[in-house]
Amino acid sequence: MNNEPVQDYTAVWDKCLSIIKDNIEENSFNTWFLPIKPISLKNNVLTIQTPSLYYYEWIEGNYWQILKSAIRRVLGKDGKVEYQILVTSDNTMVLPPSGVGNIEAQTKNININIDENTSQKEIPNPFVLPGLKKLNIQSQLNKALNFDNFVEGECNRLARAAGYAIAQNPGTTTFNPLFLYSGVGLGKTHLAHAIGLQTKINRPDLTVLYVDSDTFMQQYVEAARGNNINDFVHFYQMLDMLIIDDIQFLSGKEKTQEVFFHIFNYFHQKHRQIIITADKSPAEILGFEQRLLSRFKWGLSADLQPPDKETRMKIIRNKLYNNGISSIPDEVVEYLSCRIVTNIREIEGAIISILAQSSLNKKQITVELAKQMIDKFVRNTAHEISIDYIQKVVCDFYNVPINELFSSSRKRDIVQVRQVSMYFAKKYTDLSLAQIGIQCGKKDHATVLHACRTVENLKVTDRKFKDELDSIDKVLKNS
Repeated sequence: MNNEPVQDYTAVWDKCLSIIKDNIEENSFNTWFLPIKPISLKNNVLTIQTPSLYYYEWIEGNYWQILKSAIRRVLGKDGKVEYQILVTSDNTMVLPPSGVGNIEAQTKNININIDENTSQKEIPNPFVLPGLKKLNIQSQLNKALNFDNFVEGECNRLARAAGYAIAQNPGTTTFNPLFLYSGVGLGKTHLAHAIGLQTKINRPDLTVLYVDSDTFMQQYVEAARGNNINDFVHFYQMLDMLIIDDIQFLSGKEKTQEVFFHIFNYFHQKHRQIIITADKSPAEILGFEQRLLSRFKWGLSADLQPPDKETRMKIIRNKLYNNGISSIPDEVVEYLSCRIVTNIREIEGAIISILAQSSLNKKQITVELAKQMIDKFVRNTAHEISIDYIQKVVCDFYNVPINELFSSSRKRDIVQVRQVSMYFAKKYTDLSLAQIGIQCGKKDHATVLHACRTVENLKVTDRKFKDELDSIDKVLKNS
């Protein structure tokens, strides 16, 4: 009795299409509605098949009112629609085909009741036991990684400002998605957590979730094994803000990228916030489909650079303060900021070592103690000699205050110290002559080139000067 003849459901769908066609542009109609196939009509429920989950999401996000009106005009106020979403036999969603054709596949049903009063079925939470509702989703955010503990500097000012603006109005700024990228240990994960935490403070009604790409990928694999990809996608679609960390690890993972592509599209259509972190910019990241890379560029891509000396000093003071050290000699902070420049994690590791030594042996934190610990610490890490450290070593050797290096003084001994600093900066850093000049008293590249040639010439003709250079070089080599 429930079996309807073929012409009934096809005729119903044809009437619906006729109504829809009169209400949208022809190109949109041909793209989004012509590929849909009617499947059955039972108990006033019309079942239609969409070529992929992407079709379903787009129609629900953009044409739901039109579809609802058409169904009710043809079937009456009790008319309902049920979607069948076509997926491949290995349970991977396919892209919308260019034309309507026969695809060997299995289907999954998603029941969508057009009545707004119908409650939505519970979606399994991949982080905990299945069945948790939206309000019970835990953010997975680290409360220690907040804006109060994030030190702002020239190296990260744009990224921080954008992140703070997002936290005030998530999903409504032009920074969607926000793509944060940097090398290891420069604060992109900290900033991502800070944005999420601040959003929860400003908008406690919103559901925010942080997930690293490895966890996301494992969840997808489990969903595919359990034949639950639709539930996996729907769980993520319940969120208001998604923070996905280290997305470069999805490189080459085509199926995981496919499902993330659908989630991304849904978020963007619904004006929900996406924050992505990576070790490279969207233009440099490899192993991703072009359509996904292009979406990464829709919002703001902001890089976090290695901290300059001033920012490193702020970070050191902040870390010490957070560990209960309210006062520390400026020369210790100066030494640490010049000695460790690679990334913030190295700074944190060094400070922990110094604090442990000071606490266990009941020693005051001095330059001597810092030097003992840093010499051990740096030898066991990939250390990069900075121009700040070179300047400090040279000035200490010649007993010249470092501020004299940046003065306009033309005194012979000051000029020579400045020239020696430029010489070793050229030898031990990857900075250009122009960059060296800027950091040595705002000199131009020609001055740096002249300084290096002068030092080379003096080294050949002046034995005492050569010995001085060798002594400085030995300190730098042992750094």
